[in-house]
Amino acid sequence: MRTDSSPGSLPAREHLPAAAAGPPVLDVVIPVYNEEKDLRRCVLRLHEHLTRTFPYAFRVTVADNASVDATPHVAARLAAELPEVRSVRLEQKGRGRALRTVWSASDAPVLAYMDVDLSTDLNALLPLVAPLISGHSDLAIGSRLARSSRVVRGAKREFISRTYNLILRGSLQARFSDAQCGFKAIRRDVAQVLLPLVEDTGWFFDTEMLVLAERAGCRIHEVPVDWVDDPDSTVHIVKTATEDLKGVWRVGKALATGSLPLDRLARPFGDDPRDRDLTDVPQGLARQLVGFCVVGALSTLFYLLLYSGFRLFTGSQVANALALLVSAVANTAANRRLTFGVRGRGGAVRHQAQGLVVFGIGLALTSGSLAALNAASADPDHSTELAVLIAANLAATVLRFLLFRAWVFPDAPPAAPAPGPGPTGAGSAGAGFPDPYRAWSDATVRLQPVRSAGPDATGPATEPATDPRSAR
Repeated sequence: MRTDSSPGSLPAREHLPAAAAGPPVLDVVIPVYNEEKDLRRCVLRLHEHLTRTFPYAFRVTVADNASVDATPHVAARLAAELPEVRSVRLEQKGRGRALRTVWSASDAPVLAYMDVDLSTDLNALLPLVAPLISGHSDLAIGSRLARSSRVVRGAKREFISRTYNLILRGSLQARFSDAQCGFKAIRRDVAQVLLPLVEDTGWFFDTEMLVLAERAGCRIHEVPVDWVDDPDSTVHIVKTATEDLKGVWRVGKALATGSLPLDRLARPFGDDPRDRDLTDVPQGLARQLVGFCVVGALSTLFYLLLYSGFRLFTGSQVANALALLVSAVANTAANRRLTFGVRGRGGAVRHQAQGLVVFGIGLALTSGSLAALNAASADPDHSTELAVLIAANLAATVLRFLLFRAWVFPDAPPAAPAPGPGPTGAGSAGAGFPDPYRAWSDATVRLQPVRSAGPDATGPATEPATDPRSAR
Protein backbone atom coordinates (compact mmCIF):
# COMPACT_ATOMS: atom_id res chain seq x y z
CA MET A 1 0.00 0.00 0.00
CA ARG A 2 1.34 3.43 -0.84
CA THR A 3 2.40 5.32 2.20
CA ASP A 4 4.73 7.94 0.73
CA SER A 5 2.08 10.08 -0.93
CA SER A 6 1.18 13.45 0.49
CA PRO A 7 -2.42 14.17 -0.41
CA GLY A 8 -3.72 17.68 -0.17
CA SER A 9 -6.93 18.85 1.41
CA LEU A 10 -10.22 17.84 -0.11
CA PRO A 11 -11.75 20.79 -1.97
CA ALA A 12 -14.87 22.63 -0.94
CA ARG A 13 -17.94 21.56 -2.87
CA GLU A 14 -19.17 24.29 -5.19
CA HIS A 15 -21.55 24.41 -8.14
CA LEU A 16 -19.52 24.18 -11.33
CA PRO A 17 -19.88 27.34 -13.44
CA ALA A 18 -21.31 26.98 -16.93
CA ALA A 19 -19.24 28.72 -19.56
CA ALA A 20 -19.78 29.09 -23.29
CA ALA A 21 -16.12 28.30 -23.98
CA GLY A 22 -13.25 26.42 -22.44
CA PRO A 23 -12.84 22.76 -21.49
CA PRO A 24 -15.84 20.41 -21.46
CA VAL A 25 -17.69 19.93 -18.19
CA LEU A 26 -17.85 16.13 -18.53
CA ASP A 27 -15.24 13.67 -19.77
CA VAL A 28 -16.62 10.13 -20.21
CA VAL A 29 -13.88 7.50 -20.43
CA ILE A 30 -14.49 4.14 -22.12
CA PRO A 31 -11.67 1.70 -21.28
CA VAL A 32 -11.40 -0.99 -23.97
CA TYR A 33 -9.34 -4.04 -24.79
CA ASN A 34 -9.87 -5.81 -28.13
CA GLU A 35 -13.32 -4.29 -28.67
CA GLU A 36 -13.16 -3.68 -32.43
CA LYS A 37 -16.67 -5.09 -32.94
CA ASP A 38 -18.55 -3.05 -30.33
CA LEU A 39 -16.54 0.16 -30.00
CA ARG A 40 -17.98 2.17 -32.89
CA ARG A 41 -21.58 1.30 -32.04
CA CYS A 42 -20.99 2.21 -28.38
CA VAL A 43 -19.32 5.56 -29.03
CA LEU A 44 -21.89 6.65 -31.64
CA ARG A 45 -24.76 5.77 -29.33
CA LEU A 46 -23.18 7.56 -26.35
CA HIS A 47 -22.30 10.62 -28.45
CA GLU A 48 -25.83 10.88 -29.80
CA HIS A 49 -27.30 10.57 -26.31
CA LEU A 50 -25.06 13.28 -24.84
CA THR A 51 -25.64 15.63 -27.78
CA ARG A 52 -29.38 15.26 -27.34
CA THR A 53 -29.71 15.33 -23.53
CA PHE A 54 -26.63 16.81 -21.86
CA PRO A 55 -26.83 20.63 -21.41
CA TYR A 56 -23.07 21.17 -21.03
CA ALA A 57 -20.03 20.64 -23.22
CA PHE A 58 -18.73 17.06 -23.08
CA ARG A 59 -15.96 14.79 -24.29
CA VAL A 60 -15.80 11.04 -24.89
CA THR A 61 -12.35 9.47 -24.42
CA VAL A 62 -11.58 5.98 -25.65
CA ALA A 63 -8.80 4.53 -23.50
CA ASP A 64 -7.25 1.59 -25.36
CA ASN A 65 -5.56 -0.89 -22.98
CA ALA A 66 -2.90 -2.31 -25.32
CA SER A 67 -5.38 -3.92 -27.71
CA VAL A 68 -3.90 -6.27 -30.30
CA ASP A 69 -6.79 -6.15 -32.78
CA ALA A 70 -8.16 -3.23 -34.83
CA THR A 71 -9.48 -1.35 -31.78
CA PRO A 72 -6.90 1.49 -32.03
CA HIS A 73 -7.81 2.12 -35.67
CA VAL A 74 -11.54 2.20 -34.90
CA ALA A 75 -10.90 4.66 -32.06
CA ALA A 76 -8.74 6.85 -34.28
CA ARG A 77 -11.43 7.00 -36.98
CA LEU A 78 -14.06 7.98 -34.42
CA ALA A 79 -11.81 10.75 -33.09
CA ALA A 80 -11.31 12.03 -36.64
CA GLU A 81 -15.04 12.01 -37.38
CA LEU A 82 -16.39 13.50 -34.14
CA PRO A 83 -14.79 16.60 -32.53
CA GLU A 84 -16.05 15.55 -29.06
CA VAL A 85 -14.26 12.18 -29.24
CA ARG A 86 -10.58 11.54 -28.60
CA SER A 87 -8.48 8.40 -28.41
CA VAL A 88 -5.73 7.53 -25.91
CA ARG A 89 -3.43 4.53 -26.38
CA LEU A 90 -1.81 2.72 -23.42
CA GLU A 91 0.83 0.05 -23.92
CA GLN A 92 -0.13 -1.81 -20.73
CA LYS A 93 -3.38 -3.53 -19.81
CA GLY A 94 -5.53 -2.64 -16.80
CA ARG A 95 -8.80 -0.80 -16.45
CA GLY A 96 -7.57 1.03 -13.37
CA ARG A 97 -4.38 2.08 -15.16
CA ALA A 98 -6.43 3.47 -18.05
CA LEU A 99 -8.77 5.43 -15.77
CA ARG A 100 -5.91 6.81 -13.68
CA THR A 101 -4.00 7.92 -16.80
CA VAL A 102 -6.92 9.65 -18.50
CA TRP A 103 -8.46 11.15 -15.37
CA SER A 104 -5.12 12.52 -14.18
CA ALA A 105 -4.57 14.33 -17.49
CA SER A 106 -8.15 15.47 -18.14
CA ASP A 107 -9.12 19.14 -17.83
CA ALA A 108 -12.84 18.41 -17.38
CA PRO A 109 -14.20 19.14 -13.88
CA VAL A 110 -16.37 15.98 -13.89
CA LEU A 111 -14.87 12.62 -14.86
CA ALA A 112 -16.90 9.50 -15.58
CA TYR A 113 -16.45 6.06 -17.04
CA MET A 114 -18.65 3.31 -18.40
CA ASP A 115 -18.15 -0.11 -19.91
CA VAL A 116 -18.08 -0.44 -23.67
CA ASP A 117 -21.01 -2.87 -23.72
CA LEU A 118 -23.33 -0.10 -22.45
CA SER A 119 -25.08 -2.57 -20.17
CA THR A 120 -26.28 0.40 -18.08
CA ASP A 121 -29.14 2.40 -19.56
CA LEU A 122 -27.81 5.83 -20.58
CA ASN A 123 -30.81 7.62 -19.09
CA ALA A 124 -29.01 7.30 -15.75
CA LEU A 125 -26.01 9.33 -16.94
CA LEU A 126 -27.46 12.79 -16.29
CA PRO A 127 -28.70 11.83 -12.77
CA LEU A 128 -25.24 10.34 -12.16
CA VAL A 129 -23.27 13.54 -12.86
CA ALA A 130 -25.83 16.16 -11.77
CA PRO A 131 -24.92 15.95 -8.03
CA LEU A 132 -21.27 16.44 -8.93
CA ILE A 133 -21.98 19.46 -11.12
CA SER A 134 -24.18 21.03 -8.45
CA GLY A 135 -21.56 20.52 -5.73
CA HIS A 136 -23.79 18.21 -3.71
CA SER A 137 -21.55 15.12 -3.93
CA ASP A 138 -17.95 14.10 -4.58
CA LEU A 139 -18.47 10.77 -6.32
CA ALA A 140 -21.44 9.06 -7.92
CA ILE A 141 -22.02 5.41 -8.74
CA GLY A 142 -24.67 3.44 -10.54
CA SER A 143 -26.19 0.74 -8.37
CA ARG A 144 -27.69 -2.47 -9.66
CA LEU A 145 -28.62 -3.47 -6.11
CA ALA A 146 -30.86 -0.52 -5.26
CA ARG A 147 -34.52 -1.39 -4.71
CA SER A 148 -35.72 0.55 -7.74
CA SER A 149 -33.04 -0.81 -10.08
CA ARG A 150 -34.12 -3.13 -12.86
CA VAL A 151 -31.51 -5.76 -13.66
CA VAL A 152 -31.43 -8.64 -16.12
CA ARG A 153 -28.56 -11.09 -15.56
CA GLY A 154 -27.84 -14.71 -14.79
CA ALA A 155 -28.01 -16.30 -11.36
CA LYS A 156 -24.24 -16.86 -11.18
CA ARG A 157 -23.34 -13.21 -11.76
CA GLU A 158 -26.09 -12.10 -9.40
CA PHE A 159 -24.74 -14.35 -6.64
CA ILE A 160 -21.12 -13.26 -7.17
CA SER A 161 -22.03 -9.57 -7.20
CA ARG A 162 -24.08 -9.70 -4.03
CA THR A 163 -21.51 -11.88 -2.25
CA TYR A 164 -18.71 -9.49 -3.16
CA ASN A 165 -20.60 -6.48 -1.86
CA LEU A 166 -21.44 -8.34 1.36
CA ILE A 167 -17.72 -9.04 1.78
CA LEU A 168 -16.97 -5.34 1.37
CA ARG A 169 -19.56 -4.42 3.97
CA GLY A 170 -18.35 -7.00 6.44
CA SER A 171 -14.60 -6.55 6.03
CA LEU A 172 -14.11 -2.90 5.00
CA GLN A 173 -17.34 -1.50 6.48
CA ALA A 174 -18.34 -0.14 3.07
CA ARG A 175 -21.70 1.60 2.95
CA PHE A 176 -22.11 1.92 -0.82
CA SER A 177 -24.25 -0.80 -2.32
CA ASP A 178 -22.59 -1.73 -5.62
CA ALA A 179 -18.81 -1.53 -6.02
CA GLN A 180 -18.32 -3.08 -9.45
CA CYS A 181 -21.00 -1.52 -11.62
CA GLY A 182 -19.16 -0.02 -14.59
CA PHE A 183 -20.90 3.32 -14.32
CA LYS A 184 -19.21 5.88 -12.05
CA ALA A 185 -18.22 9.54 -11.88
CA ILE A 186 -15.98 11.72 -9.73
CA ARG A 187 -15.16 15.40 -9.48
CA ARG A 188 -11.69 16.10 -10.88
CA ASP A 189 -10.56 18.10 -7.83
CA VAL A 190 -11.44 15.14 -5.59
CA ALA A 191 -9.78 12.68 -7.98
CA GLN A 192 -6.53 14.66 -7.82
CA VAL A 193 -6.42 14.05 -4.07
CA LEU A 194 -7.58 10.42 -4.02
CA LEU A 195 -5.88 8.89 -7.06
CA PRO A 196 -2.34 9.06 -5.58
CA LEU A 197 -3.60 6.82 -2.75
CA VAL A 198 -5.12 4.15 -5.03
CA GLU A 199 -2.68 1.35 -5.78
CA ASP A 200 -4.65 -1.11 -7.92
CA THR A 201 -4.43 -0.86 -11.70
CA GLY A 202 -7.01 -3.50 -12.60
CA TRP A 203 -10.62 -4.28 -11.80
CA PHE A 204 -10.29 -3.49 -8.09
CA PHE A 205 -9.32 0.12 -8.87
CA ASP A 206 -12.76 1.69 -8.47
CA THR A 207 -13.61 -0.39 -5.39
CA GLU A 208 -10.41 0.80 -3.71
CA MET A 209 -11.15 4.39 -4.71
CA LEU A 210 -14.66 4.18 -3.25
CA VAL A 211 -13.46 2.68 0.05
CA LEU A 212 -10.80 5.38 0.48
CA ALA A 213 -13.26 8.11 -0.51
CA GLU A 214 -15.78 6.91 2.05
CA ARG A 215 -13.12 6.69 4.77
CA ALA A 216 -11.96 10.21 3.91
CA GLY A 217 -15.49 11.54 4.44
CA CYS A 218 -16.45 12.07 0.80
CA ARG A 219 -20.13 12.02 -0.12
CA ILE A 220 -21.00 9.21 -2.53
CA HIS A 221 -24.24 9.56 -4.49
CA GLU A 222 -25.96 6.38 -5.70
CA VAL A 223 -28.21 6.18 -8.75
CA PRO A 224 -30.52 3.20 -9.37
CA VAL A 225 -29.87 1.90 -12.88
CA ASP A 226 -31.46 -0.33 -15.45
CA TRP A 227 -28.84 -2.91 -16.37
CA VAL A 228 -28.80 -5.81 -18.83
CA ASP A 229 -26.02 -8.37 -18.64
CA ASP A 230 -23.81 -8.74 -21.71
CA PRO A 231 -23.65 -12.48 -22.50
CA ASP A 232 -20.55 -11.91 -24.65
CA SER A 233 -18.56 -10.22 -21.88
CA THR A 234 -14.85 -11.12 -21.94
CA VAL A 235 -14.37 -10.62 -18.18
CA HIS A 236 -12.78 -13.66 -16.51
CA ILE A 237 -15.01 -14.01 -13.45
CA VAL A 238 -12.84 -16.32 -11.32
CA LYS A 239 -9.62 -14.39 -11.96
CA THR A 240 -11.32 -11.05 -11.34
CA ALA A 241 -12.91 -12.29 -8.11
CA THR A 242 -9.55 -13.59 -6.88
CA GLU A 243 -7.81 -10.29 -7.59
CA ASP A 244 -10.65 -8.41 -5.88
CA LEU A 245 -10.32 -10.52 -2.73
CA LYS A 246 -6.57 -9.86 -2.69
CA GLY A 247 -7.35 -6.16 -2.97
CA VAL A 248 -9.83 -6.34 -0.10
CA TRP A 249 -7.17 -7.96 2.10
CA ARG A 250 -4.52 -5.38 1.13
CA VAL A 251 -6.74 -2.36 1.72
CA GLY A 252 -8.15 -3.79 4.95
CA LYS A 253 -4.63 -4.40 6.27
CA ALA A 254 -3.55 -0.85 5.34
CA LEU A 255 -6.59 0.66 7.05
CA ALA A 256 -6.11 -1.49 10.16
CA THR A 257 -2.45 -0.54 10.53
CA GLY A 258 -3.05 3.15 9.80
CA SER A 259 -0.56 3.20 6.91
CA LEU A 260 -2.91 5.24 4.73
CA PRO A 261 -2.72 9.02 5.38
CA LEU A 262 -6.48 9.51 5.32
CA ASP A 263 -6.32 11.54 8.52
CA ARG A 264 -4.49 14.24 6.57
CA LEU A 265 -7.40 14.68 4.18
CA ALA A 266 -9.56 17.56 5.38
CA ARG A 267 -12.02 19.88 3.76
CA PRO A 268 -11.82 23.63 4.19
CA PHE A 269 -13.38 24.45 7.53
CA GLY A 270 -17.03 25.37 7.25
CA ASP A 271 -17.80 23.14 4.27
CA ASP A 272 -19.40 20.54 6.50
CA PRO A 273 -22.40 21.17 8.79
CA ARG A 274 -20.57 19.27 11.54
CA ASP A 275 -18.08 22.15 11.63
CA ARG A 276 -20.73 24.53 12.88
CA ASP A 277 -20.56 25.71 16.45
CA LEU A 278 -23.93 24.49 17.65
CA THR A 279 -25.00 24.74 21.26
CA ASP A 280 -26.94 22.09 23.16
CA VAL A 281 -26.53 19.58 20.34
CA PRO A 282 -24.39 16.58 21.34
CA GLN A 283 -22.75 15.69 18.03
CA GLY A 284 -22.90 12.00 17.17
CA LEU A 285 -24.21 11.00 20.60
CA ALA A 286 -26.78 8.51 19.34
CA ARG A 287 -24.33 6.79 17.01
CA GLN A 288 -21.66 6.71 19.71
CA LEU A 289 -24.08 5.15 22.17
CA VAL A 290 -24.98 2.40 19.72
CA GLY A 291 -21.33 1.71 18.94
CA PHE A 292 -20.37 1.77 22.60
CA CYS A 293 -23.15 -0.65 23.52
CA VAL A 294 -22.14 -3.10 20.78
CA VAL A 295 -18.48 -2.93 21.77
CA GLY A 296 -19.43 -3.16 25.45
CA ALA A 297 -21.55 -6.26 24.95
CA LEU A 298 -18.80 -8.03 23.03
CA SER A 299 -16.07 -6.98 25.47
CA THR A 300 -18.20 -8.09 28.43
CA LEU A 301 -18.60 -11.51 26.86
CA PHE A 302 -14.86 -11.58 26.18
CA TYR A 303 -14.20 -10.56 29.82
CA LEU A 304 -16.44 -13.29 31.23
CA LEU A 305 -14.78 -15.93 29.05
CA LEU A 306 -11.36 -14.76 30.20
CA TYR A 307 -12.45 -14.71 33.83
CA SER A 308 -13.80 -18.22 33.60
CA GLY A 309 -10.54 -19.40 32.04
CA PHE A 310 -8.29 -17.63 34.56
CA ARG A 311 -10.48 -18.82 37.44
CA LEU A 312 -9.41 -22.41 36.73
CA PHE A 313 -5.85 -21.58 37.75
CA THR A 314 -6.09 -18.78 40.30
CA GLY A 315 -8.30 -17.02 42.80
CA SER A 316 -11.26 -14.80 41.94
CA GLN A 317 -9.48 -11.46 42.55
CA VAL A 318 -6.45 -12.30 40.39
CA ALA A 319 -8.66 -13.81 37.65
CA ASN A 320 -10.84 -10.70 37.70
CA ALA A 321 -7.83 -8.37 37.45
CA LEU A 322 -6.23 -10.28 34.56
CA ALA A 323 -9.47 -10.65 32.63
CA LEU A 324 -10.36 -7.00 33.12
CA LEU A 325 -6.90 -5.83 32.03
CA VAL A 326 -6.90 -7.79 28.77
CA SER A 327 -10.50 -6.90 27.91
CA ALA A 328 -9.91 -3.24 28.81
CA VAL A 329 -7.10 -2.92 26.25
CA ALA A 330 -9.28 -4.54 23.59
CA ASN A 331 -12.27 -2.40 24.62
CA THR A 332 -10.30 0.86 24.36
CA ALA A 333 -8.94 -0.09 20.93
CA ALA A 334 -12.40 -1.07 19.64
CA ASN A 335 -14.09 2.07 21.00
CA ARG A 336 -11.30 4.24 19.62
CA ARG A 337 -11.87 2.93 16.13
CA LEU A 338 -15.55 2.01 15.93
CA THR A 339 -17.33 4.27 18.43
CA PHE A 340 -15.39 7.52 18.27
CA GLY A 341 -14.02 7.21 14.73
CA VAL A 342 -10.33 7.79 15.56
CA ARG A 343 -8.07 6.52 12.76
CA GLY A 344 -4.35 6.00 12.47
CA ARG A 345 -1.73 5.51 15.16
CA GLY A 346 -1.59 9.08 16.41
CA GLY A 347 -2.43 9.28 20.11
CA ALA A 348 -2.99 5.52 20.41
CA VAL A 349 -0.57 5.12 23.32
CA ARG A 350 -2.10 8.06 25.19
CA HIS A 351 -5.59 6.70 24.61
CA GLN A 352 -4.58 3.30 25.96
CA ALA A 353 -2.99 4.92 29.04
CA GLN A 354 -6.17 6.86 29.72
CA GLY A 355 -8.15 3.69 29.09
CA LEU A 356 -6.12 1.93 31.77
CA VAL A 357 -7.09 4.66 34.24
CA VAL A 358 -10.71 3.97 33.36
CA PHE A 359 -9.87 0.28 33.75
CA GLY A 360 -8.64 1.01 37.28
CA ILE A 361 -12.03 2.47 38.14
CA GLY A 362 -13.75 -0.60 36.74
CA LEU A 363 -11.35 -2.84 38.64
CA ALA A 364 -12.19 -1.04 41.88
CA LEU A 365 -15.93 -1.49 41.30
CA THR A 366 -15.73 -5.18 40.33
CA SER A 367 -13.13 -6.07 42.98
CA GLY A 368 -15.18 -4.32 45.62
CA SER A 369 -18.25 -6.26 44.52
CA LEU A 370 -16.37 -9.56 44.75
CA ALA A 371 -14.99 -8.63 48.17
CA ALA A 372 -18.51 -7.84 49.39
CA LEU A 373 -19.75 -11.17 48.00
CA ASN A 374 -16.96 -13.14 49.69
CA ALA A 375 -17.67 -11.34 52.96
CA ALA A 376 -21.34 -12.28 52.74
CA SER A 377 -20.72 -15.90 51.68
CA ALA A 378 -17.68 -18.00 52.49
CA ASP A 379 -17.91 -20.10 49.32
CA PRO A 380 -20.18 -18.51 46.67
CA ASP A 381 -20.88 -20.61 43.58
CA HIS A 382 -19.59 -19.59 40.15
CA SER A 383 -22.95 -18.44 38.79
CA THR A 384 -23.38 -16.02 41.71
CA GLU A 385 -19.92 -14.59 41.08
CA LEU A 386 -20.77 -14.01 37.42
CA ALA A 387 -24.08 -12.31 38.30
CA VAL A 388 -22.34 -9.93 40.73
CA LEU A 389 -19.65 -9.15 38.15
CA ILE A 390 -22.26 -8.42 35.48
CA ALA A 391 -24.06 -5.97 37.77
CA ALA A 392 -20.78 -4.28 38.71
CA ASN A 393 -19.75 -4.07 35.06
CA LEU A 394 -23.03 -2.39 34.12
CA ALA A 395 -22.30 0.36 36.62
CA ALA A 396 -18.72 0.62 35.39
CA THR A 397 -19.91 0.76 31.77
CA VAL A 398 -21.96 3.92 32.30
CA LEU A 399 -19.03 5.61 33.95
CA ARG A 400 -16.67 4.32 31.25
CA PHE A 401 -18.75 5.85 28.45
CA LEU A 402 -18.87 9.23 30.17
CA LEU A 403 -15.12 9.21 30.72
CA PHE A 404 -14.39 8.04 27.19
CA ARG A 405 -16.57 10.75 25.65
CA ALA A 406 -15.49 13.62 27.90
CA TRP A 407 -11.84 12.74 28.58
CA VAL A 408 -10.30 10.00 26.43
CA PHE A 409 -11.97 10.82 23.09
CA PRO A 410 -13.43 14.32 23.44
CA ASP A 411 -14.93 15.96 20.35
CA ALA A 412 -12.25 18.04 18.67
CA PRO A 413 -12.99 21.78 18.95
CA PRO A 414 -13.66 23.55 15.65
CA ALA A 415 -10.46 24.87 14.12
CA ALA A 416 -10.19 28.43 12.93
CA PRO A 417 -10.33 28.71 9.14
CA ALA A 418 -6.92 29.17 7.59
CA PRO A 419 -6.52 32.13 5.24
CA GLY A 420 -6.64 31.23 1.62
CA PRO A 421 -7.91 32.30 -1.77
CA GLY A 422 -11.53 32.69 -2.66
CA PRO A 423 -14.31 34.85 -1.29
CA THR A 424 -14.67 32.79 1.86
CA GLY A 425 -10.96 32.50 2.55
CA ALA A 426 -11.35 28.81 3.30
CA GLY A 427 -8.19 26.82 3.58
CA SER A 428 -7.15 23.48 4.90
CA ALA A 429 -8.28 23.10 8.46
CA GLY A 430 -6.02 20.12 9.00
CA ALA A 431 -8.62 18.33 11.12
CA GLY A 432 -10.40 15.24 9.85
CA PHE A 433 -14.05 14.49 10.22
CA PRO A 434 -15.06 13.34 13.71
CA ASP A 435 -17.17 10.62 12.13
CA PRO A 436 -16.01 9.47 8.68
CA TYR A 437 -18.75 6.85 8.46
CA ARG A 438 -21.70 9.17 9.00
CA ALA A 439 -24.46 8.52 6.54
CA TRP A 440 -25.80 11.50 4.67
CA SER A 441 -29.28 11.82 3.24
CA ASP A 442 -29.01 12.50 -0.47
CA ALA A 443 -31.42 15.28 -1.32
CA THR A 444 -32.92 15.43 -4.78
CA VAL A 445 -30.58 17.38 -7.00
CA ARG A 446 -31.80 19.16 -10.08
CA LEU A 447 -29.37 20.23 -12.75
CA GLN A 448 -29.31 24.01 -12.63
CA PRO A 449 -30.05 25.87 -15.86
CA VAL A 450 -27.05 27.16 -17.74
CA ARG A 451 -26.30 30.68 -16.54
CA SER A 452 -23.37 32.99 -16.92
CA ALA A 453 -22.18 36.23 -15.38
CA GLY A 454 -19.05 38.27 -15.84
CA PRO A 455 -16.47 38.45 -13.10
CA ASP A 456 -17.44 42.01 -12.27
CA ALA A 457 -21.17 41.54 -12.50
CA THR A 458 -23.16 42.89 -9.61
CA GLY A 459 -26.66 42.02 -10.72
CA PRO A 460 -28.32 38.63 -11.21
CA ALA A 461 -26.83 36.21 -13.67
CA THR A 462 -28.34 36.26 -17.14
CA GLU A 463 -29.05 33.51 -19.60
CA PRO A 464 -26.32 33.16 -22.24
CA ALA A 465 -27.23 34.12 -25.74
CA THR A 466 -25.87 30.90 -27.20
CA ASP A 467 -26.11 27.26 -26.33
CA PRO A 468 -22.89 26.25 -24.52
CA ARG A 469 -22.86 23.05 -26.53
CA SER A 470 -22.07 25.13 -29.63
CA ALA A 471 -18.53 25.52 -28.24
CA ARG A 472 -17.83 21.84 -28.55
